[in-house]
Amino acid sequence: MNKAEVLKEIIEKRRSIFPKDYTDAELPQETLDEILHSATLAPNHKRTKPWRFKTFRGEEKAKLASEMQAIYKATQPEQMFLEKKYNDIGFKINKADAVISIVVNFSGLVPEWEEIAAVSMAVQNMYLTCTANEIGCYWSSPKLVDHLKESLTIEENQKCLGLFYLGNLE
Repeated sequence: MNKAEVLKEIIEKRRSIFPKDYTDAELPQETLDEILHSATLAPNHKRTKPWRFKTFRGEEKAKLASEMQAIYKATQPEQMFLEKKYNDIGFKINKADAVISIVVNFSGLVPEWEEIAAVSMAVQNMYLTCTANEIGCYWSSPKLVDHLKESLTIEENQKCLGLFYLGNLE
């Protein structure tokens, strides 16, 4: 198979795969490093490299799950609170082997939409690398991430665009 055919096959197979379908097997650190490295190869105007990623695993990931559940509970009016949604937040984060926060850093050098587009292309590179390695992944952008400024140490010129979940498949 030539490179174009391999690339076409990877693109055709790329899809979101949710944590409920992940196994408990741990992803090798080298593979996570490869996924993050592929993200940094995305095109970006004026070389601003606007992406900021933070990987959560183990204890940090469990803390993120608890924090997201607490944010959900604190921001929902009592009559809108759903126990199932609260439990799903924790389940998804804990079921994934790794969760990566996706943050855009606005440089002021180019229009904001260009930097959001560059971050989106970085995430697409992550998706494609996961697909090539037969790793399940998906990008979630719940409104709750707007409340993670402190735990992600998000600066004034930055915005969290969501969380990227990763896990092994059978």
